[in-house]
Amino acid sequence: MKLWPALFLLTALPQSVLAGCSRPIQVPVGPVGLSVVVEGDQISGAYPLLLQQLGAAQGCRFVFQPVPRARLERLFETGAADLIVPATHSERRDAYGEFVPLILSRAAAVSLQFPRPPLRSAAELLARKELRVVVVRGFDFGAPYQRLVEQLREQGRLQQEADVSTLLRALQQGHADLAVLAPTNIYGVAPPGGKSLDAHLRVEPLDDLPWREAGIYLSKQSLSPADRDLLRQMLQEAERSGAVWRALSLAYPPQALDGAMRAR
Repeated sequence: MKLWPALFLLTALPQSVLAGCSRPIQVPVGPVGLSVVVEGDQISGAYPLLLQQLGAAQGCRFVFQPVPRARLERLFETGAADLIVPATHSERRDAYGEFVPLILSRAAAVSLQFPRPPLRSAAELLARKELRVVVVRGFDFGAPYQRLVEQLREQGRLQQEADVSTLLRALQQGHADLAVLAPTNIYGVAPPGGKSLDAHLRVEPLDDLPWREAGIYLSKQSLSPADRDLLRQMLQEAERSGAVWRALSLAYPPQALDGAMRAR
Protein backbone atom coordinates (compact mmCIF):
# COMPACT_ATOMS: atom_id res chain seq x y z
CA MET A 1 0.00 0.00 0.00
CA LYS A 2 1.67 3.21 -1.18
CA LEU A 3 0.67 5.77 1.39
CA TRP A 4 4.01 7.42 2.14
CA PRO A 5 3.69 9.94 -0.72
CA ALA A 6 0.76 11.36 1.22
CA LEU A 7 3.31 12.88 3.61
CA PHE A 8 3.44 15.74 1.12
CA LEU A 9 -0.31 16.18 0.77
CA LEU A 10 -0.64 18.99 3.25
CA THR A 11 1.92 21.44 1.95
CA ALA A 12 -0.84 23.39 0.20
CA LEU A 13 -2.99 23.72 3.31
CA PRO A 14 -3.23 27.19 4.88
CA GLN A 15 -1.31 27.41 8.13
CA SER A 16 -3.53 28.09 11.11
CA VAL A 17 -2.65 30.35 14.01
CA LEU A 18 -4.83 28.31 16.39
CA ALA A 19 -3.07 27.02 19.51
CA GLY A 20 -3.75 23.30 19.07
CA CYS A 21 -5.83 20.70 20.87
CA SER A 22 -6.06 20.81 24.66
CA ARG A 23 -5.40 17.05 25.02
CA PRO A 24 -4.72 13.94 22.91
CA ILE A 25 -7.70 13.06 20.71
CA GLN A 26 -8.95 9.50 21.26
CA VAL A 27 -9.78 7.72 17.99
CA PRO A 28 -10.88 4.07 18.28
CA VAL A 29 -10.98 2.61 14.76
CA GLY A 30 -12.03 -0.52 12.95
CA PRO A 31 -10.78 -1.65 9.54
CA VAL A 32 -12.46 0.12 6.60
CA GLY A 33 -10.84 -0.93 3.32
CA LEU A 34 -7.70 1.11 2.69
CA SER A 35 -9.22 4.11 4.48
CA VAL A 36 -8.33 2.56 7.86
CA VAL A 37 -6.04 -0.48 7.95
CA VAL A 38 -5.68 -2.47 11.20
CA GLU A 39 -2.88 -5.04 11.48
CA GLY A 40 -2.73 -6.19 15.08
CA ASP A 41 -2.03 -3.06 17.09
CA GLN A 42 -0.71 -1.19 14.04
CA ILE A 43 -3.01 1.41 12.47
CA SER A 44 -2.44 2.83 8.99
CA GLY A 45 -4.49 3.83 5.96
CA ALA A 46 -5.55 7.04 4.26
CA TYR A 47 -7.44 8.64 7.16
CA PRO A 48 -5.00 7.90 10.01
CA LEU A 49 -2.13 9.25 7.90
CA LEU A 50 -4.14 12.32 6.95
CA LEU A 51 -5.07 13.02 10.58
CA GLN A 52 -1.48 12.59 11.73
CA GLN A 53 -0.29 15.10 9.15
CA LEU A 54 -3.08 17.57 9.91
CA GLY A 55 -2.43 17.20 13.62
CA ALA A 56 1.29 17.85 13.20
CA ALA A 57 0.48 21.11 11.43
CA GLN A 58 -2.17 22.18 13.96
CA GLY A 59 -0.78 20.97 17.29
CA CYS A 60 -3.14 18.01 17.77
CA ARG A 61 -2.13 14.44 18.62
CA PHE A 62 -4.41 11.58 17.62
CA VAL A 63 -4.30 8.32 19.60
CA PHE A 64 -5.60 5.38 17.56
CA GLN A 65 -6.89 2.16 19.12
CA PRO A 66 -8.20 -0.85 17.18
CA VAL A 67 -11.73 -1.95 18.17
CA PRO A 68 -14.57 -3.85 16.46
CA ARG A 69 -16.75 -1.50 14.44
CA ALA A 70 -19.88 -2.22 16.51
CA ARG A 71 -17.99 -1.41 19.72
CA LEU A 72 -16.78 1.83 18.16
CA GLU A 73 -20.37 2.97 17.76
CA ARG A 74 -21.06 2.27 21.45
CA LEU A 75 -17.89 4.08 22.52
CA PHE A 76 -18.94 7.14 20.53
CA GLU A 77 -22.47 7.09 21.91
CA THR A 78 -21.17 6.95 25.50
CA GLY A 79 -18.57 9.70 25.01
CA ALA A 80 -15.57 7.35 25.24
CA ALA A 81 -14.50 8.09 21.63
CA ASP A 82 -13.76 11.57 20.30
CA LEU A 83 -14.10 10.73 16.59
CA ILE A 84 -15.65 8.20 14.22
CA VAL A 85 -13.26 7.81 11.26
CA PRO A 86 -14.57 7.47 8.59
CA ALA A 87 -18.35 7.67 8.83
CA THR A 88 -21.39 8.37 6.71
CA HIS A 89 -23.94 10.92 7.84
CA SER A 90 -26.88 9.50 9.79
CA GLU A 91 -29.61 10.90 12.01
CA ARG A 92 -28.76 8.39 14.74
CA ARG A 93 -25.16 9.62 15.00
CA ASP A 94 -26.28 13.25 14.95
CA ALA A 95 -27.61 12.79 18.48
CA TYR A 96 -24.07 12.24 19.75
CA GLY A 97 -21.78 14.00 17.32
CA GLU A 98 -21.21 16.75 14.78
CA PHE A 99 -20.67 15.56 11.24
CA VAL A 100 -17.94 17.07 9.04
CA PRO A 101 -18.54 16.05 5.38
CA LEU A 102 -15.42 15.33 3.34
CA ILE A 103 -16.42 13.16 0.35
CA LEU A 104 -19.42 11.44 -1.27
CA SER A 105 -19.87 7.67 -1.12
CA ARG A 106 -22.58 5.07 -1.58
CA ALA A 107 -23.31 1.44 -0.83
CA ALA A 108 -23.78 -1.20 -3.50
CA ALA A 109 -24.48 -4.91 -3.84
CA VAL A 110 -21.18 -6.81 -3.75
CA SER A 111 -20.93 -10.51 -4.58
CA LEU A 112 -18.60 -13.09 -6.05
CA GLN A 113 -18.75 -13.66 -9.76
CA PHE A 114 -21.42 -16.23 -10.65
CA PRO A 115 -24.26 -16.25 -13.20
CA ARG A 116 -27.49 -14.55 -12.10
CA PRO A 117 -29.67 -11.73 -13.41
CA PRO A 118 -28.29 -8.28 -12.49
CA LEU A 119 -29.61 -6.20 -9.60
CA ARG A 120 -30.42 -2.53 -10.13
CA SER A 121 -32.17 -1.40 -6.94
CA ALA A 122 -32.77 -2.18 -3.28
CA ALA A 123 -36.44 -2.71 -4.11
CA GLU A 124 -35.45 -5.40 -6.61
CA LEU A 125 -33.18 -6.99 -4.02
CA LEU A 126 -36.11 -7.18 -1.57
CA ALA A 127 -38.20 -8.90 -4.23
CA ARG A 128 -35.47 -11.46 -5.00
CA LYS A 129 -36.15 -13.50 -1.87
CA GLU A 130 -33.83 -16.32 -2.88
CA LEU A 131 -30.78 -14.08 -2.32
CA ARG A 132 -29.22 -14.16 1.16
CA VAL A 133 -27.60 -10.89 2.24
CA VAL A 134 -24.74 -10.15 4.63
CA VAL A 135 -23.82 -6.75 6.13
CA VAL A 136 -21.31 -5.47 8.68
CA ARG A 137 -22.83 -4.74 12.08
CA GLY A 138 -22.33 -1.06 12.87
CA PHE A 139 -22.03 0.14 9.27
CA ASP A 140 -24.55 2.88 8.48
CA PHE A 141 -25.16 4.28 5.00
CA GLY A 142 -28.19 6.36 5.89
CA ALA A 143 -31.95 5.88 6.26
CA PRO A 144 -32.59 4.01 2.94
CA TYR A 145 -29.84 1.51 3.85
CA GLN A 146 -31.21 1.07 7.37
CA ARG A 147 -34.71 0.44 5.98
CA LEU A 148 -33.31 -2.16 3.59
CA VAL A 149 -31.45 -3.92 6.42
CA GLU A 150 -34.54 -3.98 8.61
CA GLN A 151 -36.74 -5.36 5.81
CA LEU A 152 -34.17 -8.05 5.03
CA ARG A 153 -34.12 -8.96 8.71
CA GLU A 154 -37.91 -9.24 8.74
CA GLN A 155 -37.71 -11.54 5.71
CA GLY A 156 -35.22 -13.78 7.54
CA ARG A 157 -32.56 -13.23 4.86
CA LEU A 158 -30.08 -11.07 6.78
CA GLN A 159 -26.72 -12.12 8.19
CA GLN A 160 -24.62 -9.64 10.20
CA GLU A 161 -20.87 -9.94 10.69
CA ALA A 162 -18.44 -8.08 12.94
CA ASP A 163 -16.11 -6.91 10.16
CA VAL A 164 -15.42 -6.99 6.43
CA SER A 165 -13.05 -9.95 6.69
CA THR A 166 -15.74 -12.25 8.11
CA LEU A 167 -18.26 -10.80 5.65
CA LEU A 168 -15.99 -11.86 2.79
CA ARG A 169 -15.62 -15.30 4.32
CA ALA A 170 -19.42 -15.63 4.41
CA LEU A 171 -19.49 -14.90 0.66
CA GLN A 172 -16.59 -17.23 -0.06
CA GLN A 173 -18.08 -20.14 1.88
CA GLY A 174 -21.54 -19.70 0.39
CA HIS A 175 -23.30 -18.64 3.60
CA ALA A 176 -24.53 -15.48 1.83
CA ASP A 177 -25.12 -14.61 -1.82
CA LEU A 178 -24.22 -10.94 -1.66
CA ALA A 179 -23.24 -8.12 0.66
CA VAL A 180 -24.44 -4.53 0.83
CA LEU A 181 -21.69 -2.03 1.68
CA ALA A 182 -19.42 0.53 0.08
CA PRO A 183 -17.22 -1.35 -2.43
CA THR A 184 -14.13 0.50 -1.18
CA ASN A 185 -14.55 -1.33 2.14
CA ILE A 186 -13.43 -4.53 0.40
CA TYR A 187 -10.03 -3.35 -0.81
CA GLY A 188 -7.02 -4.49 1.16
CA VAL A 189 -9.04 -7.08 3.10
CA ALA A 190 -8.42 -10.82 2.81
CA PRO A 191 -10.74 -13.41 4.39
CA PRO A 192 -9.05 -15.63 7.01
CA GLY A 193 -7.17 -18.43 5.31
CA GLY A 194 -7.53 -16.99 1.81
CA LYS A 195 -6.19 -14.42 -0.59
CA SER A 196 -7.89 -11.14 -1.33
CA LEU A 197 -11.04 -11.57 -3.39
CA ASP A 198 -10.85 -8.11 -4.99
CA ALA A 199 -10.43 -9.41 -8.55
CA HIS A 200 -13.38 -11.80 -8.23
CA LEU A 201 -15.94 -9.33 -6.93
CA ARG A 202 -19.08 -8.23 -8.76
CA VAL A 203 -20.23 -4.71 -7.84
CA GLU A 204 -23.76 -3.56 -8.67
CA PRO A 205 -24.85 -0.01 -7.71
CA LEU A 206 -28.38 0.07 -6.29
CA ASP A 207 -30.09 3.13 -7.75
CA ASP A 208 -32.32 3.75 -4.72
CA LEU A 209 -29.35 3.82 -2.33
CA PRO A 210 -28.21 7.37 -3.16
CA TRP A 211 -24.86 9.10 -2.92
CA ARG A 212 -24.35 10.32 0.62
CA GLU A 213 -21.90 12.58 2.36
CA ALA A 214 -19.13 10.76 4.21
CA GLY A 215 -16.50 12.18 6.49
CA ILE A 216 -15.74 12.27 10.21
CA TYR A 217 -17.93 12.65 13.30
CA LEU A 218 -16.75 14.83 16.19
CA SER A 219 -18.13 13.97 19.63
CA LYS A 220 -20.49 16.49 21.22
CA GLN A 221 -19.97 14.78 24.57
CA SER A 222 -16.23 14.27 25.03
CA LEU A 223 -14.70 17.16 23.05
CA SER A 224 -14.58 20.68 24.44
CA PRO A 225 -16.16 23.37 22.25
CA ALA A 226 -12.69 24.79 21.50
CA ASP A 227 -11.25 21.43 20.46
CA ARG A 228 -14.31 20.66 18.33
CA ASP A 229 -14.04 24.06 16.62
CA LEU A 230 -10.36 23.47 15.85
CA LEU A 231 -10.92 19.95 14.51
CA ARG A 232 -13.85 21.11 12.37
CA GLN A 233 -11.80 23.93 10.84
CA MET A 234 -8.83 21.62 10.27
CA LEU A 235 -10.95 19.05 8.42
CA GLN A 236 -12.86 21.64 6.40
CA GLU A 237 -9.58 23.20 5.23
CA ALA A 238 -8.32 19.75 4.22
CA GLU A 239 -11.50 19.11 2.21
CA ARG A 240 -11.42 22.50 0.48
CA SER A 241 -7.75 22.17 -0.43
CA GLY A 242 -8.24 18.71 -1.95
CA ALA A 243 -5.96 17.03 0.62
CA VAL A 244 -8.66 14.55 1.64
CA TRP A 245 -9.33 13.40 -1.92
CA ARG A 246 -5.60 13.20 -2.69
CA ALA A 247 -5.06 10.97 0.35
CA LEU A 248 -7.81 8.59 -0.78
CA SER A 249 -6.64 8.64 -4.40
CA LEU A 250 -3.15 7.61 -3.27
CA ALA A 251 -4.50 4.78 -1.13
CA TYR A 252 -6.97 3.22 -3.59
CA PRO A 253 -6.60 2.10 -7.20
CA PRO A 254 -8.83 4.11 -9.58
CA GLN A 255 -11.21 1.19 -10.17
CA ALA A 256 -11.97 1.03 -6.45
CA LEU A 257 -13.19 4.62 -6.36
CA ASP A 258 -15.17 4.52 -9.61
CA GLY A 259 -18.88 4.53 -8.79
CA ALA A 260 -18.31 4.20 -5.05
CA MET A 261 -16.56 7.36 -3.86
CA ARG A 262 -16.01 10.87 -5.24
CA ALA A 263 -14.98 14.34 -4.13
CA ARG A 264 -17.67 16.72 -2.92
